[in-house]
Amino acid sequence: MRLPPYFGKILSVLILFLGAACAGPDGGGGRSSSANAETLIIYTDDDEYKFYIELADDDDERRMGLMYRTELAGNAGMLFDFGEPQPVSMWMKNTLIPLDMAFIDETGEIRRIAANTRPRSLESVHSGAAVTAVLEVNGGTFERLGVEEGDKVAHPVFSGQ
Repeated sequence: MRLPPYFGKILSVLILFLGAACAGPDGGGGRSSSANAETLIIYTDDDEYKFYIELADDDDERRMGLMYRTELAGNAGMLFDFGEPQPVSMWMKNTLIPLDMAFIDETGEIRRIAANTRPRSLESVHSGAAVTAVLEVNGGTFERLGVEEGDKVAHPVFSGQ
């Protein structure tokens, strides 16, 4: 069977589109905010807010974090699970977007919020207390939603959940 002369061009275009689709929303084939997303809920006095998060629960994932990302969906984030309560320091090296950081203890209580952290900064952002996890979301999100220190976070990482 002989194929039409334009078949090769059509096949090339289809392969290009397929490659772009497989690369994912981050454009690089790496992790994206929608890949393997888990649900996390923040409870404030007035409301509850659902986020779809990536879980960083090993050294390599915690080291990489949200580095090199140029965007993050408004209801997305990353939860850094440190396993045991401990003082934690974060930084923004190679992180291209401002982030809010919530330092969360083992019960799910937000102990400290660092708002609008500065992209690419090597300055340490300290937890101020022993925490089990850190939630990173787009900078300004917590202020916009009214999320404050003392609010509760629900996710299986925290005891009793």
